[in-house]
Amino acid sequence: MSEKIPEFALLNQDGIEIDSASLAGKYTVLYFYPKDSTPGCTTEALAFSALKSGFDAANCTVLGVSKDSVKSHKNFCTKQNLSISLLSDVEGSLIEPLGVWQMKKNYGKEYMGIVRTTILANPAGEIIKRWDSVKVAGHAEAVLEAVQAVQS
Repeated sequence: MSEKIPEFALLNQDGIEIDSASLAGKYTVLYFYPKDSTPGCTTEALAFSALKSGFDAANCTVLGVSKDSVKSHKNFCTKQNLSISLLSDVEGSLIEPLGVWQMKKNYGKEYMGIVRTTILANPAGEIIKRWDSVKVAGHAEAVLEAVQAVQS
């Protein structure tokens, strides 16, 4: 049996609840990122937003997920004019079961944080592809190609 996206109900940048049940029947990309408005995260969010019409055409929902607050997501979306939804997972209800919350090292300090990860799930909610320790450059394009490839 394939691993499935855990059941969840999280608020997006507009305070609207998005839950796992609402994703049924569509492909879903969940991309996990460390922090709103940081350089890499901004580049990644802009890349997914730029390709939104391609994901829409492939019957695929793209959701960014971090531990930032709804208010932080709203500011980030407004400032960057993002067209995708960002989910606030302050409690880690989706981040932790998917193994994205890990020990990280930066300038010799160790701390827990989100490791940039992307998950692609089929319309039944089964995880069919996973990208760990993502490098931002070209990533959104690679994810869209993977979505299109599984459908052809």
